[in-house]
Amino acid sequence: MATAVYTVEGMTCGHCVSSVSEEVGQVTGVTDVQVDLASGALTVTSSTTVDDAAIRAAVEEAGYTVKG
Repeated sequence: MATAVYTVEGMTCGHCVSSVSEEVGQVTGVTDVQVDLASGALTVTSSTTVDDAAIRAAVEEAGYTVKG
């Protein structure tokens, strides 16, 4: 298992958290997604190496951006 942490910008409510969780959860190999609204932290657990580009694309698909 691999874990990666990102900072998501632009989230303001619970719906934002749900959108990010849903999109990232659909990335192949992702087994768990935790999103903290207050800090913007997105923690992704994957059965294989976390595909950074796919995670960033999923966050963008949800309408937000990954800082950095």
